[in-house]
Amino acid sequence: MASKYSNLTFNGYRRDNGRVGVRNHVIILPVDDISNAACEAVASNIKGTLALPHSYGRLQFGADLDLHFRTMIGTGSNPNVAACIVIGIEPGWTKRIVDGIAETGKPVTGFSIEKNGDLKTIMEASRKAQEYVQYATELQREECSIADIWVSTKCGESDTTTGLGSCPTVGNMYDKLLPEGIYGVFGETSEITGAEHIAKARAINPEVGERWYRMWKAYLDDVIEANKVDDLSESQPTKGNIEGGLTTIEEKALGNLEKIGRTSKYIDILEPAEQPKSGKGLYFMDSSSAAAECVTLMAAGGYVVHTFPTGQGNIVGNPIVPVIKITANPRTLRTMSEHIDVDVTGILRRDMTVDQAGDSLIDMIVRTANGRMTAAEALGHREFVMTKLYRSA
Repeated sequence: MASKYSNLTFNGYRRDNGRVGVRNHVIILPVDDISNAACEAVASNIKGTLALPHSYGRLQFGADLDLHFRTMIGTGSNPNVAACIVIGIEPGWTKRIVDGIAETGKPVTGFSIEKNGDLKTIMEASRKAQEYVQYATELQREECSIADIWVSTKCGESDTTTGLGSCPTVGNMYDKLLPEGIYGVFGETSEITGAEHIAKARAINPEVGERWYRMWKAYLDDVIEANKVDDLSESQPTKGNIEGGLTTIEEKALGNLEKIGRTSKYIDILEPAEQPKSGKGLYFMDSSSAAAECVTLMAAGGYVVHTFPTGQGNIVGNPIVPVIKITANPRTLRTMSEHIDVDVTGILRRDMTVDQAGDSLIDMIVRTANGRMTAAEALGHREFVMTKLYRSA
């Protein structure tokens, strides 16, 4: 039987590969850190373009290099991107990224600086970028089903109100929209510590649960235990978490898992920046809990709207994906209201139910998908932070 959410629609940009975006960016993507200046020069020349500078891309190898390419290709492939210019120091890696993005059918062109220099590269890339902006600005939104939307989530600067209010709000949204056919994702691997038995049990079946547990254990052993010097105080939980009343990672983990609601089960596990391949449903992405890194990875995984519960007040945004901030903390709403999109402080006052809060978030997702700028977008927050696994060669 159809629910009241079955007929929800939004106006999005349908791409050649069938995916639907809620933004229409033309991005200038550097392959490596030394190509940032050329990309920023092109973006300065051509209005309506957006450069995404970052710090990596030279002498990476193995799994670290694979992740770099996945993030680059995934970013350019995101349905919120209408067209993409790729600039790298040399042609080989540039072409690899261009070819990966081109599989989506969207316009993409690569330029290499070697044997050309900055000035010629910037001139030629600027001409192509102008062409892409004019192409993108003629694209029209069309009515799309709510089932076409991909929603990611992570929380940040969590406190006691996060587990009591804003995270359950996101969970309620997933319980309502996953049955309608959306894609969802959560992550923050280290932040599940202390509630790993609960997370394992929320898998769609024992095989997926066991794979999830092995992934979590590997993160704990190979990353946390192998590199910590004492405990993780002020990292997990963060100083802000502790100030907000979360004294242990176990308390934080229990609140974190409220983001997947009461009935939702994850159907598969994703590597960082990996796109889902098992069909519609909820996924877990193996990822850091660092806000900008995690949102960047999920955007590279193809998700087009991000829901972000916050307690103490996290201000992160993303260049290509709108980040919707939700808070249940009255002090944060009072002192940082310009950063908050969805006010669920009524849950703590008991004049709003979690069910009502979930509906409020769904309404904001639809409004954002229709073009409403989030607080982070309006304030110019465009944090694009690559994840690096280990030292370069």
